Order: sequence, then C-alpha cells, then structure tokens
Amino acid sequence: MDQNLTDRAFWKAFWESKKDLIFYIKPDYVFGNILAKLIKDNGIKSAVELGGFPGYYTVFFKKYQHIDATLFDYFIHEGLIKELLAKNDLKYDDISVVEADLFTYEPKVRYDLVTSFGLIEHFADVKDIISRHVALLNPKGTLFITLPNFTGANGWIQRKFDPENYSKHNITTMDPQLLMDICKELGLVEVESYYHGKFSVWLENNAQQSGFVKGIVKSIWLVGKLFTKAVPVETKALSPYIVLKARMAH
Repeated sequence: MDQNLTDRAFWKAFWESKKDLIFYIKPDYVFGNILAKLIKDNGIKSAVELGGFPGYYTVFFKKYQHIDATLFDYFIHEGLIKELLAKNDLKYDDISVVEADLFTYEPKVRYDLVTSFGLIEHFADVKDIISRHVALLNPKGTLFITLPNFTGANGWIQRKFDPENYSKHNITTMDPQLLMDICKELGLVEVESYYHGKFSVWLENNAQQSGFVKGIVKSIWLVGKLFTKAVPVETKALSPYIVLKARMAH
C-alpha cells in the first residue's frame, strides 16, 4: 500500500475548487485556546504548521502568539498565501515558508512546537507520519496534531455522500488510544489524545451536492447541535475532531 493516499494533483484540484479560502483569522480560531495555553505553559518561541497550506495556523501563531511561524507543505501557492497574510495585516516576510516533501526533507531547523491539522489521516503508515513530526521537534518540544473523526456520525455522512473524499482518509488513524500508543513508542511523554468538539458534520464537496443531500446534511447538523447543546458531551459518535498532544522527554 502506498504511504501517501493523495498526490500533488489531488491537492492542486482540492485547493483550486475551494471557495472563501481567504478570511480574517480570529483570536478564538479552532483549537486556538488549546494552542495558546500550550505556548504559554511551555515557553514556546517557534512553531511549524505541517501540511497547512494556505497557513491559517501560521497566521494565528504570528498574529496572536507573536512567535516565529513556519508553513511547511508539499504544495505551495505563493499568491494565495500573500492574500491570506494581507487579509490578516501581515506580510510574506513575517513568516517562513517551506515547500518540500516531508518524506525526503532533511531538517535544517527544528521547532519548539510541531503541529498539523488534518494531515496524518492521509497516510497509510500512522507511526511513520507521526515520526516525521517528531523529527522536527526541539529538545523538550511540543507535538500537537488534530484530525477529523470519521468514526461516528460525520463518518457516516462522508461514506454515504462523498465516498471519494472518504477513501482519501486512513480511518484507522482516528483512534485516540492508537495515537497515544504510537507517541509512547516514539519516546514522547505527557501524551494525551481525546475526542474534541461538540457535534458537527460537513461535506468537502457540499457545493456540488443536490438540494436533497444538502437538506439531509443540514437536518442532521441541526439535530446534533440541539442535542449537544442540551448534553454537551465529546464522544466518538458525535465529536468532529481528535486531538493529540505530547512532548519530547529531553
């Protein structure tokens, strides 16, 4: 089985099909409160966002946390990054950008915080892709990874209405216990992994769906939101994300 479940053509088409890519990043951006606490508690001065084009978290790190921020991706579109930075009152020179293949990249710089958001589930060998993150960590550095949870309600939506996108995800990665075990095998400490967020569902190709499908997804979304408002739980069945946190031992 190929390690990479996607290729450059997939990502080029993916980003070119996206609308509303450029927007203002708010201080409470998704996972922002968790990241702010990690940065404060661990004295983090530098961060890299792996597979993060066009760089939403790179903007967050620079704009609100005032740390050295690097965007690393296999596919970089400089024009879109400049548009995003300008929208957020930043310049291209305010951040670092690395366009490279993580599997052949020889690290020249390491970071206090290595992050990725919706990256590791696109690879077949979970331990290997996490080890690529770890290789970029400074001593006592912090690892922070998030991925979608397709093992509950949102996974059913993906399988039913967007099987092509679903097939690009390695569902076995979406297991907090597995992720913790891998981090411990890699020598990391202070390892945590858990389901995150109240109910949400989505479709990457929502704009191309029929009104009927859009109606079904919206109805499920509304019912789930009402339920988790009354019963605010974070579970495998309902939560849209999985979070993984860990640190280098030394």
